[in-house]
Amino acid sequence: MRKMIPSTQALACFESAARHESYTRAAQELSLTQSAVSRQIIALEAQLGLALFRRTRHGVVLTAAGRQYSRQVAQWLQGMEQGTLDIMAQQGAGGAISIAAVPTFATRWLLPRLPQFHELHPDVVVHIDVQTRPFLFAERTVDAAIYAGTPEQARQWPGTRATWLMDEVIVPVCSPRLLEGATSRGRGRAYLQVAPEVLATLPLLQQSTRPEAWRHWFEAVGVEAPRALQGPRYELFSMLAVAASHGMGVALIPPMLIEEELARGDLVVACARVLRGARAYYWVVPDTAAAGAAPASSEPPEPHAAALVDFGRWLQQASAQAAIGPTEN
Repeated sequence: MRKMIPSTQALACFESAARHESYTRAAQELSLTQSAVSRQIIALEAQLGLALFRRTRHGVVLTAAGRQYSRQVAQWLQGMEQGTLDIMAQQGAGGAISIAAVPTFATRWLLPRLPQFHELHPDVVVHIDVQTRPFLFAERTVDAAIYAGTPEQARQWPGTRATWLMDEVIVPVCSPRLLEGATSRGRGRAYLQVAPEVLATLPLLQQSTRPEAWRHWFEAVGVEAPRALQGPRYELFSMLAVAASHGMGVALIPPMLIEEELARGDLVVACARVLRGARAYYWVVPDTAAAGAAPASSEPPEPHAAALVDFGRWLQQASAQAAIGPTEN
């Protein structure tokens, strides 16, 4: 062991004692004796050449150096634990891959379709992480990402290659109860059509990350809507879907993210005038990866690399086959 790297036992004892500011509670948490915890911390302080705790009549208190070191040690131990769990989870004979995806897309679109991928590649393990913003792949333990943004945003993600999957198309949806009494004409169970002028009088649910979506929609259909920017704001499409299904208002949501609600009749498309915005979904990989493309070498790729290639290809095919919902007028 390198001389300046303390033992994991000493670090674990210090992290627990620092978190509780108590040797006794640390000993209980780690199933050790209090004297064992004390010896580990004394040895750690001797190795560092400074005091981590200040002894008082009532116990111990972190010193300034101890408080700073405890934050670092907590991050180290958490990283070691996560890395250990990650490697333990990679038991698929066909390799294991980690994908970062935007939350609602992951839960509403990707996860319901993953069984299709597993039928084709039963030996591949796929881990899904949630990520809403671009990140540095070198600092995250993920192999690829599914990102929602504009083409410019996708291009500006440093050190990556982005492949277009599908455009984001949004349409007004609400609970059918909200439309009771409104002028409408039937178009099947999932699709009721209401005049845009009627929608302008109903409560409008807003997405906080896209505050002008309703204004753009009403402009596209040529309707004056003084209240287009008013209404409660929610961050995620999944939150909008729940609020809309409970009759709180009309929301602009991509139909592909509310397939179950539309099928059950919890939500209906209030007006089949879609808005095709600048955002799209992209398959993003580090520019050194070969996901979604044939391997450059004639030799068989490693299971992990092959799994990433297979997943990228399957994702593009699934995106191409995905139903958009109502047609654009």
